[in-house]
Amino acid sequence: MDFLRNQRITISVIGGHDCNEEVARLAHQIGEIIAKMECILVCGGLLGTMEAACRGCKEAGGITIGLLPGKDKSDANPFVDIALPTSIGFARNTIVACSADVVVALPGSYGTQSEICYALVYKRPVIDLGGWNIKGMIPVSGIDEAEEKIKQLVGRAD
Repeated sequence: MDFLRNQRITISVIGGHDCNEEVARLAHQIGEIIAKMECILVCGGLLGTMEAACRGCKEAGGITIGLLPGKDKSDANPFVDIALPTSIGFARNTIVACSADVVVALPGSYGTQSEICYALVYKRPVIDLGGWNIKGMIPVSGIDEAEEKIKQLVGRAD
């Protein structure tokens, strides 16, 4: 498996399609952190938390991948570099979870909860930045603690 040594670390950011300003700010900051660590941001590619995270990542010089539920690349938010239409609706949540080396969960609804559960099934570390309080997640109290935990998980601790 030497080929895996050349693979970039992927971090999935999951959260609601609709979000308030506070959650959008957190998502934006997580996107910036991902870019600064030279990891690839993966998300569902649409609006809300996904767009805010992609925007933060892009503004910090990072790369974003959007796994879209439909069949059209044009559905992606404007900050997605690589739009991958799946045509499988919410079933794409399993891909968002499984493709990640680390998952960061912000507030959301049932779709986000399904991604959390898939990530835990696939034994991906899931950082709880959304107050989910689900067994197996890694709870953090804020953005600074989330950043430190991501660095530890991807082997980039200072």
